[in-house]
Formats: sequence, C-alpha cells, structure tokens
Amino acid sequence: MTGSEILVRCLEELEVDTVFGYPGGAVIPLYDVLVESEKIRHVMVRHEQAAAHGADGYARVTGKTGVCIATSGPGATNLVTGIATAYMDSIPMVAITGQVPVSMLGKDSFQEVDITGITLPITKHNYLVKDVKNLTKTIREAFYIASSGRPGPVLIDLPKDVLTDQCRYTFPKVKELPGYKPTYQGHPTQMKGAAEVMASAKRPIIYAGGGVIHSQAHRELLALAELLSIPVTTTLMGMGAFPGDHPLSLGMLGMHGTPTANFAIGEADLVIALGVRFDDRVTGKCEAFANKAKIIHVDIDPAEIGKNVGVDIPIVGDVKNVLNTFLVQLSKQQQREWLEQIRNWKEQYPMEYKKDGQLRPQMVVQKICEATNGEAIITTEVGQHQMWAAQFYKFSQPRSFVSSGGLGTMGFGLPATVGAQVGCPDRTVFNISGDGSFQMNAQELMTAVANKLPIKIAILNNQYLGMVRQWQEMFCDRRYACTDVSDQPDFVKLAEAYGAVGMRIDKEDEVEEALQKAMQIDDRPVVMDFRVEKEENVLPMIPAGKTVEDIILS
Repeated sequence: MTGSEILVRCLEELEVDTVFGYPGGAVIPLYDVLVESEKIRHVMVRHEQAAAHGADGYARVTGKTGVCIATSGPGATNLVTGIATAYMDSIPMVAITGQVPVSMLGKDSFQEVDITGITLPITKHNYLVKDVKNLTKTIREAFYIASSGRPGPVLIDLPKDVLTDQCRYTFPKVKELPGYKPTYQGHPTQMKGAAEVMASAKRPIIYAGGGVIHSQAHRELLALAELLSIPVTTTLMGMGAFPGDHPLSLGMLGMHGTPTANFAIGEADLVIALGVRFDDRVTGKCEAFANKAKIIHVDIDPAEIGKNVGVDIPIVGDVKNVLNTFLVQLSKQQQREWLEQIRNWKEQYPMEYKKDGQLRPQMVVQKICEATNGEAIITTEVGQHQMWAAQFYKFSQPRSFVSSGGLGTMGFGLPATVGAQVGCPDRTVFNISGDGSFQMNAQELMTAVANKLPIKIAILNNQYLGMVRQWQEMFCDRRYACTDVSDQPDFVKLAEAYGAVGMRIDKEDEVEEALQKAMQIDDRPVVMDFRVEKEENVLPMIPAGKTVEDIILS
C-alpha cells in the first residue's frame, strides 16, 4: 500500500469518522485516497486555521481525538494558532501536515517550512516521517499520546514521497512508550491523608477545572460534593463539570467569577483542586490566593502541581479514579454554618445587570439559556461576550461549553461551532460571539452552509473590541485607542451572501421572537446581530495581579 492508503486505513482502524482539512500540493496523494473512504467524512474548511479549530471543537464535545489536515508551508503554519489553542486547553488532536519530498528537506524548497520545529513548544509530541515503513507505528503512537494522560495535540509531518512510497501494511498496537507512562492511580498514603483533612474541614470548597471533564468525572464530583456538603466553583474550562443550577454551585471563579466564589475561596480552610492549573486569571496575586486554606491538588500532570501555587497534599492521578477512592473512604457530612454563609453571599451579591429596557448583552445570554432549556452546546469567541456566556448561561452537563481559555483565541468560536455541530448533529449549537472576533473567521459561514449545519450565531454587537475597551476605560482614562470597530460590515447581508439567514435585533422585546425563529431553522446557519449597549462592562472584576479585596462590583 502507498503511504496515503496506509494513513487512511489507519484512521479507519482508529475509528476516526471525521477530519477537517484544506487540500494543497503536498497532500494531493492523500486526498486522492481520502475521497474514496466510506468511513471518514472530510469537512472542507475555508482556512486552515479553521481546520484546527474545527477539530478542536469536535474533540471537546465528543471526547474523541480531533483530526485536521493541511498542506506544507503556509498551510501548515496556518494551523499553528489552532494547535496552540488545543495545547493550552489540553484538547486531544492529531494534526497531519504535508511536506516537501525527503530529498528536498532543508533546501528552502517551494512551500517548505520546519513545522515540527515551529510546533515543538505547543504540541505534546510531533513527528517528521522520513520512511513509509515507520508510518503505521507513528500514527498509532500519535493517537495514543494525544488521548492518554493529560490530552493534547500531536503533529505528524509527512513528506510527499512518503505519501506515495509503498510498503506492506501492518497495524501494530501501542501498549506503552518508553519514557511516557501517565499515572492514573493516586498514591495511597496521599489519598488517606487527603481524606482525613477533608473529613475535618469546616469551610471546604471544591475548585474544579477542565481535568474533571477530560476524565469524565462529573458524576463522581457531584457525588462527593453532595456527600460532604461542599460548595463547588469551576474554572472557565470546567464549566458544565458541575450543574450550574445546583444549590452547591458557586459559579465560575476568578477575574470575572461570581463574588460568592471569590469570597468563598478567600475564607475557605480547605481547597480541593481537581484538574486545574491555578492560572493567573483565577488566582490573581498568587501569594494571597486561598491563603487561609490547606490545598489538596489532584492532577494527572505532575508538572502542574506546585507550579503556580504551593499545595499541602499533592496527588498525581486521574481525577475520576481519585474521586472514586474518596467516595469509598469518606462518609456523609453536613456543613450547615459554612453553607449558611454561602447563601448569605449569594443573596447579598447576586449576578445582576441594569434592567432599564435597553438591549443588554447579559439579557441576551439569559434568553438563549431559556430558549434552549440550558441544554445547548455553547461556543464562544474571546472577549466580553465569552465572560457573559460563562456568567449567565446555566450549564447542566459537561462538554457543553466550548471556549478558548488558556490562549484566548479570537476567531476560535465559529469554526469550533462547525466542529461541535458535526460531532453532535442532534444537539442545538449556539455560537455566542463578539463583532470583532466574528470577523476573524467569518468565512467559515460557507463551511456551515455547504454542510447544511443549523448552527445559531448570536453576535453581541457593541461596535467595540469590548474587553480591550473596558480595560482602556478602567485603566487608561477612557482613551479608546484603536478599539472602535463601528466601521463594520452589515452582518445580515453578509450572512445572506453566504447563503445563511441573517437577522438584526435592536430592541429588548425583539429577542425572544428572534430566538424562536432561529430555533425553527434546521437546514442552514442563522446569524443574529444583537445591537447591544456599546459600553457595557463585564462585572464583577478583579484587576490582574490583585486580590479578592480589590474586586470591582459595580
């Protein structure tokens, strides 16, 4: 078989059903074979960056490894932002790039670029395959590495002659790799010590992140929280790991998290950190973060434990396995005084916004939540709208919130929405977007139209690069340097030009009707241009590097 035939056969053996890509000269042999596959659907994007984001969105909602394909040179470099996005958020992905023939490597050949060198810092591992005999082993290893331990992207660079050369096909199984042995079970002594501390805590709090979702540990998290009466706060990546409408839910933590979550972490005597990395958007000033508490940190990646914040009990292991052990070791408890304090904070500092008849972005998000019964997959771009989505949509299940957290990639949301809808065709998928972010990958409307994807796009259009403008208002004396984007296209006409449905909503009383109409359209995308208040701010806010004492509430 040729290398191209081997690659497609391997993908089929690995039960890959969808790949996102864009053809080019170096991968013509691969596409010549891929088009004949009856098991793999190829989603043709309109920009290679969207192929990576599409594979990313697909992986986040399905739990499978996303796959994207690009040609050599600029095709490969266009994947870089999407690969980095997946790397920062620990998303399993295999990126396949074409390359010039082996004999032309290192000669500045047409469309040659050292993509393995470029992506070395933003992949779990990458490969340059120079011999077709190594191809099957490389593919199998790549998928194993991408999906095991702490997930992440892996890149395979394939010279054109490797795709056309032939060898005998075999499909070896990968049982283990030298030097790569993730730890899945927590250390018994550490586990016992953690259980004892948890049993004696008076003001405990669970701080849950994306690792809970990757581990499929949401049921165990709910069981532990209810067993010990422990309130739960989540990171942006952990949204949906714990039901947002549960009495023990505190909402999101950090810079734009709820006051209750931030006050609780400051007063807690125990923080149980599950699958988190204590990033700066959560901790603020690290020295002051949870400084009254002992910290138990559970993570499958030992490099994350103690990296940003010192911990008292480190546990390296898979969150699901660790929580199951805790559920056996611990017995039911009540935290009446602590939960009463939590209730008081919730009543005193509710998440609210001005209700004066003007079209407020927070209200739009709430209406989307009502229209979808809180059961939609919500994707976002990056900015104010992203925070409002996290604050005002009540997520009830995992793998329902798709957003670029670590890298903060504008332009992520629309192609990720395409990937999410392809991965979950029976779910309603809403992209909550900003007018700035939307224009970065607006061409992917064509991908959605071509594939008849009924995605819903809600642009919270304030005619600014909203989050940057907010910082300029607060910290630069309202000098709005280069953040006014009122010179924008007509989004309704743009949608119609691509073959989608376009709507413009200017008033509060038009929102529900527009959403109902959008929900009834099932054969094409719908773009809703919500003309919201221009200078609305995301609150509360803890300024970067500050503490909960510096929180801005209004």
